[in-house]
Order: sequence, then structure tokens, then C-alpha cells
Amino acid sequence: MKTVSKILSFAAPLALGVTLAASAQADTFVRMVSGPAGGSWYPLGAKISEVLGKTVPGIATSNGPGGGVSNVQDVNKGEAEIGWSYAHTAYNGFNGQGKFTKPQKNIRYFATLYPAALQTVVPKDSKVESYAELKDKNISPGKAKWSGYAATERLLTYYGYSVEDVRKNGGTVHNVSYSDSVALMKDGHIEAFMALTSVPQASLIDLNFNPGVRFLGVDDDVRKKFLADNPGYIDTVIPQSAYENLPGDVPTLGVVTVLLVNKDLPDDIVYQMAKSLWDNHGEFVKVKDIWNSVKMEDGLLGASVPIHPGAKKFYDEVGVQQK
Repeated sequence: MKTVSKILSFAAPLALGVTLAASAQADTFVRMVSGPAGGSWYPLGAKISEVLGKTVPGIATSNGPGGGVSNVQDVNKGEAEIGWSYAHTAYNGFNGQGKFTKPQKNIRYFATLYPAALQTVVPKDSKVESYAELKDKNISPGKAKWSGYAATERLLTYYGYSVEDVRKNGGTVHNVSYSDSVALMKDGHIEAFMALTSVPQASLIDLNFNPGVRFLGVDDDVRKKFLADNPGYIDTVIPQSAYENLPGDVPTLGVVTVLLVNKDLPDDIVYQMAKSLWDNHGEFVKVKDIWNSVKMEDGLLGASVPIHPGAKKFYDEVGVQQK
């Protein structure tokens, strides 16, 4: 089997979540890296991989777990051909800033999907009312190469302390998955769980049911300064209707979920992938309701890195322009 890049170095991580979706006669293996179990990216990634494998001639597909930062790195290195991330993370990666020590120049834009929000919960009986009060607490902001961790790490500095300060002050920082974070909070081992993900989110619905949680909002002055300093983030809210017993909308920071591809993925394949993605919209709605907010006319909304020529050809044909 011919591949766009070497398979062997990436085989072990993908073994956890591979969804083989084409025959062994395929010419090109398209490996997707999506998100953690318990989030929206992983099940949607599995379905997209399945659909692409069935509808795009000459490819075999798989879906594996990942995170917003590591996915950019994997696509850049050619260890994956397509990856989930956020517009601001892609921008930082391409330009070698933020969590990236060097520019990730091999990534190309494929599609804008749906918005996500930074959602932070504490137990309903917690005395914590603000991010400012987490400086010495036990927190779970996600794994180190997830965009949610990077967002939390950055946000806390606007409250006058760092993630490392949390440890120095006697708190703990758990870099674990959503499912592990849920277990830790149910067992009383953490006082805050942060997730940068779609609204509503299954893990947070679970915690809201038992033991019950409250959502922390980002203070107005902090939010305004953060947005001014960090391109790619948006001002948003967790709507009252998203979770039971919310007293009102919760102001927070938002981002746009995107798909990226490696620059060396052939133009004709990327063109067919883009066509299949948008032709099969209904298939993805069946997996997650959030896909109802994904619109083809917004396919290049906020595109923060160069668009892959194959994707651009498709968007030009259907009249979708970069916004």
C-alpha cells in the first residue's frame, strides 16, 4: 500500500481507536487525529473517517485520539494526514508561537466546523466563585498538549498566577482525560474541571447530574483584555439552556473548531474529501447534535492558515469565500 507518509511510527497510538474504512487496495492512507474519549471530536472523527473511506475513491481511513496542539504537530510532521484543532491553535502553530517552539509550516486549512467554549465547573457546594480562587486548589485542565490546557494556562495568568504557581501553593494539576476528570470530581479529588469543547458536553452533563456542579464565568475585565491580546478567541457564553439548573448565561471564551490537512495530501483527494464532508452533513448530525451548527457557507470562516489547494477548488466551485 502506498502512503502519503510513513505509517509505522503512528500505528501504536491509532491502535486505541482505529476505524478502518476502506479496502487494502487503496492507494492513500488518510489518518485522522481527533480528540479524547468523552468529547465530541472522537465520535465525530470516527464517523467522518468512515464516510470518507466509503465515498472518496482510492483511500483508506482511520481515526485516533489526540488534542488540539498535538494534532497540529502530528499533521505537520506527516504522522497524520488530517487533524482536529482550533483556529487560534492552528494560527499559533503555523507561526511557531504559544505552545509551539517552531513554526508548523506543513499544515493547511480544510474546514471550519463549529464553535467551542471554555467550560469550567466546580462542585455545587464549593466556595469557589472565581478563577482567582483556584490558585491553590486541585484542578484538572486537560492533558498538556490539548488546546483546553493551553487556554486555561493562558487565562490563569490574567488572574495573577500560573499553573506552576498552583503547584507551588499546595494545589495539584491533573493532566488527564475527560473521563478521568469526571471520576476525580465525583470522588472529591479535584475542585475544578476545565474543558474547551462543544456546548453542551457529555462529561459536564454527567457531573451536573451527579454530584452537581456550578459553572465559573470569566470576569468581564479579564475577558476583554484576554480577547484583545489573543487572536483567534471569541467572546461567547454558555447559554442557560445548555445545562439543567443554570441560573443564567455564563460569560466565557470561545474558539472555532477546524480541520487541518497536511500540505502533501494530493489536491484531488482533498477536493473529494471536502465534497464528501459537506455532501454527508446529515450523517454527522446523527452522531452529535452540535453538527447542526456546522454550515458549508461558513466552511472558511476564520481560516487562520493557508487553505489547501484541493479544498480551495471545492469552495470556489460552491461559492464559499474566506471570511
